[in-house]
Amino acid sequence: MKHRHAFRRMWGWPIVLGVLTALGLVSALFSDGGLGDVLAWFALGLPVGVCVWYGWRRT
Repeated sequence: MKHRHAFRRMWGWPIVLGVLTALGLVSALFSDGGLGDVLAWFALGLPVGVCVWYGWRRT
């Protein structure tokens, strides 16, 4: 049980961000306006925002 918690603690958020990125890319590829584009913008923008936030936080 302890090993599973350590794995989730270390890799949980990177996996979530990777899934969001994949969802955003698929949504951008197959959508033609409307809600699909909004989902793509959100799903692709959130990982970028997280990276920028952590980058500024480290400086």
